[in-house]
Amino acid sequence: MSVLKYKVMELNESMAPSLPANEAQLPLVELKNVSKGYGDTSILKNINLTVNEGEFIAIVGFSGSGKSTLISLIAGLISADSGEVLKQGEAITGPGPDRGVVFQNYSLMPWLSVYENVALAVDALFKDWTPSQRREHAEKYIRMVNLGAAMDKKPAELSGGMRQRVNVARALAASPDILLLDEPLSALDALTRGNLQDEILQIWAQEKKTVILITNDVDEAIYMADRVIPLNPGPDATFGPDFLINIERPRDRTALNHNEEFKKCRAEITQYLMAMGMEKTQQASSDSVALPEALPNTHHEWQQGVPSVKSKQDDLGRPRYVDFSQLSKSYPTPDGNSTVKVVDGFDLKIKKGEFISIIGHSGCGKSTVLSMTAGLNSISEGVIVLDNREIDAAGPDRGVVFQAPSLFPWLSAFENVSLGVDKVYPHISHSERNDIVEYYLTRVGLADALHKKAAEMSNGMRQRVGIARAFALSPKLLLLDEPFGMLDSLTRWELQAVLMEVWERTQVTAIVVTHDVDEAILLSDRVVMMTNGPHAKIGKIETIDLPRPRTRKALLAHPDYYKYRESILTFLAECDRAH
Repeated sequence: MSVLKYKVMELNESMAPSLPANEAQLPLVELKNVSKGYGDTSILKNINLTVNEGEFIAIVGFSGSGKSTLISLIAGLISADSGEVLKQGEAITGPGPDRGVVFQNYSLMPWLSVYENVALAVDALFKDWTPSQRREHAEKYIRMVNLGAAMDKKPAELSGGMRQRVNVARALAASPDILLLDEPLSALDALTRGNLQDEILQIWAQEKKTVILITNDVDEAIYMADRVIPLNPGPDATFGPDFLINIERPRDRTALNHNEEFKKCRAEITQYLMAMGMEKTQQASSDSVALPEALPNTHHEWQQGVPSVKSKQDDLGRPRYVDFSQLSKSYPTPDGNSTVKVVDGFDLKIKKGEFISIIGHSGCGKSTVLSMTAGLNSISEGVIVLDNREIDAAGPDRGVVFQAPSLFPWLSAFENVSLGVDKVYPHISHSERNDIVEYYLTRVGLADALHKKAAEMSNGMRQRVGIARAFALSPKLLLLDEPFGMLDSLTRWELQAVLMEVWERTQVTAIVVTHDVDEAILLSDRVVMMTNGPHAKIGKIETIDLPRPRTRKALLAHPDYYKYRESILTFLAECDRAH
């Protein structure tokens, strides 16, 4: 047993409350030695879980760890291969209205209104009620999730957050004993996610429901739950130790930055998950190929006839290497009679080799700024200058990594990266170009998947190819637009480490758009915070004075980390209130 696991178990034993005599009743949900597999693949092995009435449990884990399989077992949607799945001592043999399930995907009837979607469940379950009773019941839960004004709207007219609210209302309207939430908020932006967390907590407190939340977000788990249980990565996934969250309710996000129990829980859960992840992660060798010292044809030195030797970037720190001057972007209004400024007067100077994060709520223009910098979106007013040249079109001197990497699915990882390398290194030999491709794919952990087709890869593997492709161009400026937003926490942590490791070697000037405060602090020299749109601009800039190279573990232990975190969260909260 690892030292960390022993310490966590020791902590749990010391914090475990003793149950009063009147609580010596049957658990609401109990899993005993449950195993489940598909074909020859074992997903869950010897899972044991006890959930008491009124508890809020969060199960954290990563993609492929079996979290959704676990929820489906409790919901009665699938059966265990062995072991028992019990509710109040009785075997669960199928789905039932006593277990309300909210999945990540919305599953709404698109031709029905909000009210009609919720009323479907109510009418089916409470047939002996009068029509007015059923309507009153459905409307109660629609209003509870703050959709009273949208009752007659169709799902297509709703935002992602509003559609997920309908799902929650529909599940609650069935009056279940237990609410099963399978990553219901993972596809939402940070502001919407935070608002829905608060609504779910309010409903939990009012309705006295028992809740099991599946999430890959440690902060979400600690903020919402009484108990956090890691599900170790599969195959043969098992539960890790319980982490009891001994933090008084109601909990305030900003105040948690000063709460020592929060910091302690956060560090212990994160370190446990990272340790479990490392056991499953194979480290690819980075010494298999040397990087040729070649300069791409996008650099001035090459264009001016200097031999194609890689520059040593001895001008790192050069001021105004990237210069945004009064940058604005306007779009026509839906009626076409006027325009609205989405970004209004974005002004920023970036030094060569600096890593900048741009953070803000959805709709503040972060991605608009990045797409103008990439030359993919026209500039309405102002100018962007890169290395003394005005940006007026897209070009290979800027490497771009999007949230969903645009790979050719029929090409291998190697072929996808080669497309760009062949374009910017026409002056070096074919074998040298191959060495560049292999070097960067190896650096991002794909040494064993060089010739695997993109269509056969996971989201995380495809994003690694996207990062390798961007670095292989040896760009003057690296642009990353929410590059890890679609990935689970473990993959995101791994790729953040990959990005930092390759960036430390290249010192390329970089800008990342993110909504993840921890990601911004981990990666950046400065965090640029944008006000809400329209007319969004820079509201505040936070300089991150933390030593490099950085690791997540060192970051959590640094005395200034929570100071930076509070500063950014406070700004975002103020923008939220102003909005």
